[in-house]
Amino acid sequence: MIPGLTRLDVLAGLAATMSLGGVTAARAQAGPVIAAAASLQSVLPKVVEAFRAQGGGPVRLVFGSSGAITTQIEQGAPFELFLSADRPYVARLAARGLTLDGGVPYAEGRIALFVPTGSRLKADGQLKDLAAALKDGRLRRLAIANPDHAPYGRAAREALTHAGLWGTIQPRLVVGENIAQAAQFASTGAAQGGVIAWSLAVAPELARRGRSALIPGGWHQPLEQQMVLLKGAGPIAWAFYGYLRGAAARAILDRYGFVLPARGAIS
Repeated sequence: MIPGLTRLDVLAGLAATMSLGGVTAARAQAGPVIAAAASLQSVLPKVVEAFRAQGGGPVRLVFGSSGAITTQIEQGAPFELFLSADRPYVARLAARGLTLDGGVPYAEGRIALFVPTGSRLKADGQLKDLAAALKDGRLRRLAIANPDHAPYGRAAREALTHAGLWGTIQPRLVVGENIAQAAQFASTGAAQGGVIAWSLAVAPELARRGRSALIPGGWHQPLEQQMVLLKGAGPIAWAFYGYLRGAAARAILDRYGFVLPARGAIS
């Protein structure tokens, strides 16, 4: 049995598959499509690798903003598991009867100020240098995710508001469709820095391109990341759902800067 997967998970997964009347051979061979918040873009492939190494089946990953993914699910996208960056999107899908349960938390996200190598900004989590850069002209562009449908963009807006910068910084914002795109803007010269997911900032591919500093968690509403099985989920999706709740997956998430929920919350 795959670590983190209980007998109840297995039985429920088999029941879900039977209730579908079976899945096509091609779809089963390719593996379920797992939709995930862009903040997981660096870490989730590592979890999938570990899952496969422990005997798990094939899994296909799709990343995007949680709001955009939610809309896609409402429009019939054939996802089997959704890892959201915020709880309200899971609640919205559950209220519409599109999930198998109300979901469970798997992590709490954090945001950070990322400054690429060569930028004149400082990696200052208190955002004091950012305020100074607004006044002295060093800041031309700052990247964030779209606050309207990306939870990490909303958290960035809340943090900038807390620091008293939101009103003056808006004309200088470069807005990504999701937090991974905002991180790309911040790391490739389209902006002098960005307020991005800590999980992306500490990933090796981004960490070598610049410096980052955590922004205080109390400056924004908690990013309570929640996952939920969707109607029609097959046994591999169920197995991966169980694996994500186990110690091996939790250890990988921890290495990428995610604050893990209390063990009781996901057992």
